[in-house]
Amino acid sequence: MTARGTANRFLQSVLRNGLGRYVCQLKRLSLTLCKEAASSRGAREFIEDKALDFAKKNPSIVLYVNCKRYSGPKLVAEYLNGTVREEALNNKTGEEIVQLMQKMANQSGLDIVRIRKNYHTDSPSIQGQWHPFTNKPPSLTLKTFETVNQQTKATA
Repeated sequence: MTARGTANRFLQSVLRNGLGRYVCQLKRLSLTLCKEAASSRGAREFIEDKALDFAKKNPSIVLYVNCKRYSGPKLVAEYLNGTVREEALNNKTGEEIVQLMQKMANQSGLDIVRIRKNYHTDSPSIQGQWHPFTNKPPSLTLKTFETVNQQTKATA
């Protein structure tokens, strides 16, 4: 897909997160698995070995575990802005599940899109963007036509 077809926006932060203190945007993780299914082996391993460690490292995230018969394992993440993300955990190991959960915990819940510009401000300046020649005299960047002709005669 080309860049024109993808969504884009200005770079932004969730409610200026990080100015006062950091607030984790992930509020709830729901892990659904089957007790007997072979595809849920990694999810069962995660619950037995790594769930308590994850909960201790991330006290602001609520972790729910649901057992449903004959259902594939999946992970549902709910963020403060109302976004819900769902990931299938078929045949993933416990360590891969921990990495996926940590990745979801580090995200803001906003869609991942192409950034429109490198900079953005709510109150743009009428003077334009600063660059190294902003306050320099224009004579540094200008050449007269005679100077160019003299240089070509000197090289010839």
